[in-house]
Amino acid sequence: MKAVCLHEQGGIESLVLEENFPDPQAGEGQVVIRVKATSLNYHDVFTCRGMPGIKIPMPMIIGLDISGEIAEVGAGVDGWKAGDRVLVNPLDPTDPTKGLMGEMLPGGTAEFCAVDATRLIAIPDGCSYEQAAALPVAYGTAHRMMFSNGGIKGGERVLILGASGGVGSCCVLLSKMMGCEVVACGSTPDKLEALKSWGADHVINYKEEDFTKWVWNEFGKPHRRKYEGGVDVVINFTGGETWVPSFKVTKRGGKILTCGATAGFDPKTDLRYVWTFELKILGSNSWQPEDLETLMKLIAEGKLTPVIDTVLPLEQTAEGVRQLEDREVIGKIIITP
Repeated sequence: MKAVCLHEQGGIESLVLEENFPDPQAGEGQVVIRVKATSLNYHDVFTCRGMPGIKIPMPMIIGLDISGEIAEVGAGVDGWKAGDRVLVNPLDPTDPTKGLMGEMLPGGTAEFCAVDATRLIAIPDGCSYEQAAALPVAYGTAHRMMFSNGGIKGGERVLILGASGGVGSCCVLLSKMMGCEVVACGSTPDKLEALKSWGADHVINYKEEDFTKWVWNEFGKPHRRKYEGGVDVVINFTGGETWVPSFKVTKRGGKILTCGATAGFDPKTDLRYVWTFELKILGSNSWQPEDLETLMKLIAEGKLTPVIDTVLPLEQTAEGVRQLEDREVIGKIIITP
């Protein structure tokens, strides 16, 4: 089969298209998927470049988010048959220590992929392979952060940093679906236009304008004695220099939600804001199968349309990873074998 493999870590150029990579075999409790779509994530950049403390077996086929059609069913598998349309959960819900697809186990940038049946989720009618593949890492993470852990409610005012990427775009879409007033931050005119098209009520170019001052001017400065001013929720998975400013725009009793730190994991923290304004800082890690099931149901019902930037053939996987690393992407990049 054809597969895009990583034989050694380094630059994006380390990704190599293999024309005759060995076909996977279905072991006990496994199926073989005929891959229809795989979405790329910034995690794939980390896999290529290397991550401290994580030793990746080589060669590795990247691609965490995989959708496809069952081509072969192995021994001991019940409830699935050839031809079933499935989304692959990158994490095994029965044993998360087995590791991520595309990092510790061969992923989706290939024509076929062997998968433990415990990772399979049926794709409903009305949800395409490309839409399903866009979900797990980005949309699943956003859904869990916003609802399972964050408890976002309709009518709340929500500020979203890094809003034009995979996780951020989902946060915009789900916030609007809930009836929230959305303030979305982006870094280029194209990204701001995209945010508006997704329904954002207000957009801020954070490279040209201080989002803290913008919020104060628009909604008033948060009051330490009254529940007035600022926003109800800040979604901040960038960290770095945006961390303390996020405290300054959150109203008393408000929430700051985080699921990552793409701009720096050890920012300075001013604890005075935390106790003075009774802020709730809530962390969220990954997703659960029910998050993915809910998201596919919303797609099938026409309530959610994942933002897909571009669809590339398998041969252009390295180019897709480069676009992610250079932050040229608005939404998700999909690879189709």
